[in-house]
Amino acid sequence: MLAVIRGAGDIATGVALRLWRAGIRVVMTDLPQPTAIRRTVSFSQAVVHGKALVEDIAAHRAESLSQARELLETGVIPVLVDPEGTCLPDLRPDAVVDAILAKRNLGTRITDAPVVIGVGPGFTAGEDCHAVVETMRGHYLGRVLYRGSAQPNTGVPGLIGGFAGERVLRAPADGVFHQRLDIGAQVRMGDVAGEVNGVPMACTLDGVLRGILPEGTPVHRGMKAGDVDPRCEPAHCYCASDKALSVGGGVLEAVLCLSNVLNRDI
Repeated sequence: MLAVIRGAGDIATGVALRLWRAGIRVVMTDLPQPTAIRRTVSFSQAVVHGKALVEDIAAHRAESLSQARELLETGVIPVLVDPEGTCLPDLRPDAVVDAILAKRNLGTRITDAPVVIGVGPGFTAGEDCHAVVETMRGHYLGRVLYRGSAQPNTGVPGLIGGFAGERVLRAPADGVFHQRLDIGAQVRMGDVAGEVNGVPMACTLDGVLRGILPEGTPVHRGMKAGDVDPRCEPAHCYCASDKALSVGGGVLEAVLCLSNVLNRDI
């Protein structure tokens, strides 16, 4: 079985880990300049560095569909620069998973594959996909919906260590982001993690810098640019989160369930 995952950020990477470990081959797609915050646990970094390793699973940038197929044969996850999903007609995957997390559908169609799954808000099961997986932290996180939509985006991050919106660092101005601290750094409230046009982006609580945009990223004011984890566990920076794996588990359930239904119908 082959699944194409649109997006290669930290949530999409959690999905890839679940599927890959279950024996499902995975191809991922992303932007030419990825905007993942949690870069240490995002296969999108294969686009930037050529290779990425998350929890002992390797991903390599693929320059073509033929190279993607070759990488699959070597036990490596290929990552294509293909934000439009133009690879789908040639790859003919058994499943397509839209894990871009744009809070809206950027072009995924229910006809893209026998099984099409939308991750988070912006999708409606039965209309533009076959199933939707909930991404909001709480009681329904990771739940598969075969009818309807995920909970709408509230704009407020879920609670971690007793903190919600305070965890997220946002670009203070329009311009080019300059990184000042590295992922894994212990921070205190008020520490400057980055800046835009000389305007500092200060940490809003004590903890560990779990994610930050890379140097030179174009940003707009208010754009998510960093993430502080108040639990102060540096090891959390280097493994997939509970949320990513929960969502990944929901996607795995949906892929297997819908594939079984399809096989019975055949």
